[in-house]
Amino acid sequence: MAKNESRNYVTLKCTVCGNEIRCTSKNKKNTPDRLELKKYCNKCHKHQVAREKK
Repeated sequence: MAKNESRNYVTLKCTVCGNEIRCTSKNKKNTPDRLELKKYCNKCHKHQVAREKK
């Protein structure tokens, strides 16, 4: 099986409290800018926007 070289793992960070939420993978060719997803934050106890950490 061929390994996909264009995907890399990134860590998502809550924009409100700064808590690192989870790791996910993204295709760097299709989305070169920072990834933003709505994920559940355990520290805030609600769904917040999570942005890709540098």
